[in-house]
Amino acid sequence: MSNPKVSILTATYNRAQLVSRAIESALSQSFSDWELIVVNDTESDGTAEVMAEWQKKDRRIKYFVIPRCGRIAIVSNFGLQQARAEYIAILDDDDWWINKDKLKGQVDFLDKNPEYVGCGGGAIAVDEKERELFKFLKPEQDKEIKKRALYANQMINSTTLFRRSAAQEIGLYDESLLQFADWDFWLKMGLMGELYNFPEYFTYYTMWGKGTSFLKQKENAKSALRIVRRYKNKYPGFNRAIFLTSLYCLYAYIPNSLKKILNPLLSKFKKVIFSKEAIRV
Repeated sequence: MSNPKVSILTATYNRAQLVSRAIESALSQSFSDWELIVVNDTESDGTAEVMAEWQKKDRRIKYFVIPRCGRIAIVSNFGLQQARAEYIAILDDDDWWINKDKLKGQVDFLDKNPEYVGCGGGAIAVDEKERELFKFLKPEQDKEIKKRALYANQMINSTTLFRRSAAQEIGLYDESLLQFADWDFWLKMGLMGELYNFPEYFTYYTMWGKGTSFLKQKENAKSALRIVRRYKNKYPGFNRAIFLTSLYCLYAYIPNSLKKILNPLLSKFKKVIFSKEAIRV
């Protein structure tokens, strides 16, 4: 059996009610030469039963369960080690693709542009009830992406497609980072080659009121500070980036009662301010 062109990687945990939505969006792609690798960070909520049904329907779908680790980097690296394809697409379990030609366009782009190690696109932010909040596009060209790279991740996780060979060369995701391993990953990838963001909306991006960004802000802040310092002399804008990160560290330690009020506004502000374009829905 020949290897597929694309390996789609979905890391999941306690989201049996959502993972089917992500899978259905992959099945709706016009590009069909792919395998889907779903890695569960410990089975505890019936995801196995859901995945068993999907595997009966489509042989391209694979399902793995690993011992609980609580780190997306470890889960993602396990999935990447199972992947057989030239290209890797990331699809988070609570997101879903909305552009049916996403993979087709990205594969064609990377096939024709060997100097690029990865590409992404825009997203439409939604809440837990799938209500649209706003749309945002990231900088399109490599120069602009890297100009803002130290301020925030310029590659939206569920929109990305990248070369597996490049990911292996940089050592995959850094498992020592408690949070923001995807941001660090794309900073490493940017040092390997050029990056591109399509000026199109590729995915619905779920913003959770009580998600990881809220519940683990102290870990987020520490990881962000470590990442910015790591790439001090490798990307522009270090002084501004370290200032903004220091403010985030201070914010992480204010009372949770106040953060519950401020966090939705600040999360949206961050997406908007560090994007190429944001549109209120």
